[in-house]
Amino acid sequence: MAAGTSGLPGIAPSESAGNDAHGHRARLRTRLLGGGAEALADHEVIEYLLMTAIPRRDVKPLARSLLARFGGLAGVFNADAKALAMHPGMGETSAAALRIVPLAARRMARAAVRSAPVLGSWQALIDYLTIDMAHLTVERVRVLYLNSQNLLIHDEHVGDGSLDEAAIHPREVIRRGLDLGAAALILVHNHPSGSPEPSRADIQITNRIAEAGRLLGISVHDHVIIGREGHVSLKAKGLI
Repeated sequence: MAAGTSGLPGIAPSESAGNDAHGHRARLRTRLLGGGAEALADHEVIEYLLMTAIPRRDVKPLARSLLARFGGLAGVFNADAKALAMHPGMGETSAAALRIVPLAARRMARAAVRSAPVLGSWQALIDYLTIDMAHLTVERVRVLYLNSQNLLIHDEHVGDGSLDEAAIHPREVIRRGLDLGAAALILVHNHPSGSPEPSRADIQITNRIAEAGRLLGISVHDHVIIGREGHVSLKAKGLI
């Protein structure tokens, strides 16, 4: 056999490779549409998304390199857009194909939280907060304000940084609730370290806000801490 031939009569190497890539993509599509949550392996999920942005290239090595660099599927989807775009073999179009996934997931999770009383759909709230915060590299503080039916009326990003009175002022948190007509609130923040276990400062600021709320008629239902290793409810631990 002459060097550089495909071994298939009348078919050039590039044509044979193209047909093979087309067949591989068709097989992935069939498995995706016909299977359940485990229909595709992690690298195949990334690969399938990249196919839309890079239609004429074998993207399996690129998918594997992204997983290796960012530490898994969640790491890729939560990676910084610029970091994705600058990864070898990527670019803005490919990065956008990956970034659309967490955006859609956040929208779906947020819709689930807004559609029912928060205390009656707790797992939906935890799912939303985990998708939104578990992989942040900075500590972020949020306050979820609820009406008298425990429906979410406002999700306020208070700030980034350690949870203490330099970053979050108890009376300001409660005053904002009064402005919104809130009856209750849930404090939320994340631990970039991964562990959601509360610190002494977390417990102290929570109780100060709860006390300010009692004085002005706004209940603090809970303080939820999110981390890559899970979540902690201070209410469930008896710390509020």
